[in-house]
Amino acid sequence: MDIDTSQPLPLDDHLCFSLYATSRAIQKLYYDGLSANGITYPQYLVLVSLYQYKQLSVKKLGELLSLDSGTLTPLLKRMEHENLVIRKRSKDDERVVNIYLTETGVQKREAVKDLPRTLVGKSGFTKEEWDSLENLSKKLFNNITKD
Repeated sequence: MDIDTSQPLPLDDHLCFSLYATSRAIQKLYYDGLSANGITYPQYLVLVSLYQYKQLSVKKLGELLSLDSGTLTPLLKRMEHENLVIRKRSKDDERVVNIYLTETGVQKREAVKDLPRTLVGKSGFTKEEWDSLENLSKKLFNNITKD
């Protein structure tokens, strides 16, 4: 796709702004359900990941969520303090810290399980449109994060 670079793009033509605004709208949509359960959006993403995989190393969790350890470590410490997760050093390699959900974490995850369904419903998309959006979004992310 060619973009006319002779003039600066207006705001409405910036994909980055559209994605940013959409991300903020999704987080706002999720806010009520998350806040009612005392969790933040980043905590929600951790709960979703750990619920799916049962146990993850801090490194693997950071890769899944595209978060560096400087962001992830304080988040996990707060979640451990709130009894949502447990951090344990690996018996095989003490440098590796594994993360597990507590029963409280599992309950919180299950309490907010309908948030994605709410988003899909509000989108007005058909299943094909939703699948296409997800696939194109993942493709864009993968392409722009390649080394």
